[in-house]
Amino acid sequence: MRFLGVYDADGGLAGELRYVVGHLLGTAECALCDITHSPVRRKRTWDAMVAELDAPFDLRHRNELTEAETLALTPMGLPVVAAELADGRWVELLGRDALDACDGDVDTFARVLRAAVADHAA
Repeated sequence: MRFLGVYDADGGLAGELRYVVGHLLGTAECALCDITHSPVRRKRTWDAMVAELDAPFDLRHRNELTEAETLALTPMGLPVVAAELADGRWVELLGRDALDACDGDVDTFARVLRAAVADHAA
């Protein structure tokens, strides 16, 4: 299994700039961005949490997905954290509401993610 978190924002210089300006103006919001990044850089607590996981965790902007990932993940809504199973299927672990409920906190995210993984393993 591998995890993939997809931001509700575009990558690249122009995409990042649009998001930062939109975030400051209150017109752009991405709960996954708030969890993984401080206003200046990626959170160290995020990197530490990912290092403790038993599976790889990738982060991508919506415009960085492969065609297959776009087809599988975009209908789930963005932002999203999904898991790719051994058979190639994707399952949604955390959607927008669950990510919003983390309120930007990495420790809360880690607890919610572990619970979601346990639910899918059962």
